[in-house]
Amino acid sequence: MTKKLSSLWQRGTEFLGCEHAILGGAMSWVSERNLVAAISNAGGFGVIACSSMPPHLLRIEIQETKKLTNKPFGVNIIIMHPQLEELVNICKEENVSHVVLAGGLPSSKTIAQVKDYGAKVMCFAPAFIIGKKLIKSGTDALIIEGMEAGGHIGPVTTSVLVQEIIPHLKDEVPIFVAGGIGRGETIASYLEMGASGVQLGTRFVCATESIAHPNFKHSFIKAQARQAMPSVQIDPDFMVIPVRAIENNATEEFKKIQLNTIAEYRSGNLTKEEAQLKIEHFWAGALRKAVIDGDVERGSLMAGQSVGMVTKEQPAAEIIAELISQAEGFLAEKA
Repeated sequence: MTKKLSSLWQRGTEFLGCEHAILGGAMSWVSERNLVAAISNAGGFGVIACSSMPPHLLRIEIQETKKLTNKPFGVNIIIMHPQLEELVNICKEENVSHVVLAGGLPSSKTIAQVKDYGAKVMCFAPAFIIGKKLIKSGTDALIIEGMEAGGHIGPVTTSVLVQEIIPHLKDEVPIFVAGGIGRGETIASYLEMGASGVQLGTRFVCATESIAHPNFKHSFIKAQARQAMPSVQIDPDFMVIPVRAIENNATEEFKKIQLNTIAEYRSGNLTKEEAQLKIEHFWAGALRKAVIDGDVERGSLMAGQSVGMVTKEQPAAEIIAELISQAEGFLAEKA
């Protein structure tokens, strides 16, 4: 690796304790022991997606990951999890070095619970003001993820968030950029703007070590960027949290379910609460159905817009080497 690239992300590599400041995005059902260990073994920083795991399963996942790698890795915990405190305690007992708190604004108490046992806390900042608040609450690093990302997304693009946050907060804590990153040139550009590293999810779905079903991987390989679209909200009275995924039969079915359910509510056959619950329940288990079972027509194909740059299945180490080569080539041309 060139001195220039090493220098640009030195703060990030020192913070993470790895060779390359490339975080693996925490993707439910995908970011488990095999992919996490592969990313860390390749010099990146794997992150376990705790998602809805109960504490005892998270403990097993951490222990099994340790059997596959002696490199650092982290755990991503959704703060809305009903057993949040217990999950943090599992991370403490298993000596997890980095905890990513996701899915909302974590309390100062939760941040302190992680820091008190010596781990580093990383939080998502979807706006400058939230980034400031998180730093004040004690977070050790920020991840800024734009709407180009896969899964649950906010309303602002990565390029805008980078301009809004990095110039003002880069001196306070390390900042990692996520959302729509598929090539090394973009990584180098964000580093030059002051980022300490990056996070990629979609590019790693088709890693050889990923346990995602071959059908799921094939959907990524053949998809174009424009096919990874946010879920549509039909009626402003019935909220739909936007999720970016590759469009399929389930996407169209979801629109029909919303229309039919809202019609039932308007006709008095359902209460508003019943209608909202029916709409929300549509996607229950849909990601597992696609990732694990391979049902790519009725399951959810959560993917970022960088999916258009996923062209083949390849080892995680090869993906990372490719990204580094592109970044170094970009920097060399500017020298």
